[in-house]
Amino acid sequence: MSRPVPLLSATGLTKAHGRSPALRGASVELHAGEILAVTGPSGSGKSTLLHCLAGIVRPDAGSVTYDGRRLEDLPEKRLSELRRTEFGVVFQFGQLIPELTVLDNAALPLLLAGTGRAEARARAGEWLERFGVRGQEDLRPGELSGGQAQRAAMARALVTGPRVVFADEPTGALDSLAGEQLMTALVHTARDAGTAVLLITHDAQVAAYADREVQLRDGAVAALGVTA
Repeated sequence: MSRPVPLLSATGLTKAHGRSPALRGASVELHAGEILAVTGPSGSGKSTLLHCLAGIVRPDAGSVTYDGRRLEDLPEKRLSELRRTEFGVVFQFGQLIPELTVLDNAALPLLLAGTGRAEARARAGEWLERFGVRGQEDLRPGELSGGQAQRAAMARALVTGPRVVFADEPTGALDSLAGEQLMTALVHTARDAGTAVLLITHDAQVAAYADREVQLRDGAVAALGVTA
């Protein structure tokens, strides 16, 4: 029986920041509906790999393929469109816009994609409720706890119904309880929606939520394993 075609894959990625190599021939596959954890020590290339896979930066060499399309062949306008609609990205500190309310932060990807304001805010409110941020919609990000802000960022990442969510150390700034609550909500939501998740983490407890784990060492894949 042939293996299923991955939704997202990288082959032989190399990337340097100045004279410092971050990726040295990294290859990885992510299938539809799969939760994949990318682990490794600080400086191993985890975040750089995510940025290449999400089309945020272009690798120096190698190829990233999403749904049969090579990202390096796409113009920046198309990459930006992918990140607004089919990709959702969550960073360690959420990166909510401080001047906007929580509701408007969550609705922003829909508004940028051309959805009407009333519909965008209604859909954003539903996602905030799913992630347990109900009642905080009119607050500014600075008025939220770290856990609430990160759950709001997760709602923003999922509001467009993306096919892939990239989460870069999403629990890194949270205590253990808030981190557990966030991961439980993310996993349940991703399973219900059939969303693929690429999870960057150095925490073994967070990686345990994934179906599979990829370990990076010095910018290259060191090991593969099944975690669930």
